[in-house]
Amino acid sequence: MNKTGLNNLIRPLVRELHPYVPGEQPKVKGLLKLNTNENPYPPSPKVIQAVKAAVDGRLRLYPNPSAEGLRARLAKLHRCKTDNIIVGNGSDELLALATRAFVEPAATAANRRQSRSVYRLNRSAARLSSASTIQYFTPSYSLYPVLSSIHGTTQNAVHLNPDFSLPSIGELRRAKLCDFRAALTFITTPNAPGGRGYSTAALNELCHWMRGVVVLDEAYVDFAGEDAMELALKYPHVLVSRTFSKAYSLCFQRVGYFVGHPELIGALHKVRDSYNVNGLGQIAAEAALADPTYYQRNFKTILGTRDQFSAELAQLDFEVLPSQTNFVLTRPPKFDAQVWLKKLRDRKILVRWFSALEVRNYLRITIGTPEEMARFVKAAEAILGAA
Repeated sequence: MNKTGLNNLIRPLVRELHPYVPGEQPKVKGLLKLNTNENPYPPSPKVIQAVKAAVDGRLRLYPNPSAEGLRARLAKLHRCKTDNIIVGNGSDELLALATRAFVEPAATAANRRQSRSVYRLNRSAARLSSASTIQYFTPSYSLYPVLSSIHGTTQNAVHLNPDFSLPSIGELRRAKLCDFRAALTFITTPNAPGGRGYSTAALNELCHWMRGVVVLDEAYVDFAGEDAMELALKYPHVLVSRTFSKAYSLCFQRVGYFVGHPELIGALHKVRDSYNVNGLGQIAAEAALADPTYYQRNFKTILGTRDQFSAELAQLDFEVLPSQTNFVLTRPPKFDAQVWLKKLRDRKILVRWFSALEVRNYLRITIGTPEEMARFVKAAEAILGAA
């Protein structure tokens, strides 16, 4: 069978899909990796010890199918019940599960509209259209539109303000750009790639008006001034998403979780894969939760490095946006951001550049160790000096 024949075996939706593009993974030695928002510090020694101790005959066995032990620890941490929590293969898996559990594919919704009587058509059509809508603010996590495309749903991208702050409810209602009945709305808080944090009060008002499921994606919350976990336990239609990747230095293990109403959590359990979280990941996450002092010290160090680095960039005429994350978004001087991307790459420093119109003039730079950030500043000085 030739290439054309094979292509015809693939669903049209998949043939046209633009997949999520992760940051560059180094293939040569000596690259400074400031492009994927990883924690520059290793996991707690207690985590390493627990994982090493678990590398034994248990490797032949399936892990706990629902991560029961980890869920119990998380329930204690967040003062809720285990029924309020689901653990996933990274928070990305749970974002995908939410798409499958709460959103009708657009084609399914269209078929249902055709079966309605003419008398009820207009009202039903609007409701069913929202039932197939995934909504998100933009610029934000670029996985959201990919998940929507995979599932064949309608997308509603709501623009943030020019400074990447959230529009108020009044602004959203006047502009009529927000679908308050959307089946699923993703809100990244603090936001990426902008780095701005959103107040719990603002998120509370937004959740109050929404009628579909709202996921507050708090991947970077441990670097922020406040969190919105209380909203997951206040509103039955709100889920809070967390990950062990960024703050707890466990990207390699892929562990994330949702907190929310047991009925929504139960629906997610129905559509997840069996044994979806590997056993070593469960053990590592439990051990991380058992050593809060170690991680709080790391958070404080990263925040101090972030603030110092931001000040040093400002002295070099970089425009640095306020950040409540472990990265900064900055508009560099002299050259376009994409030119800076290459010049830094030539000096073996990886940062992230996005082609989207709203952020194409910026670079996203992960906060590393003080020594790593000093290396970046030195490289930036050299680039500017050679201009």
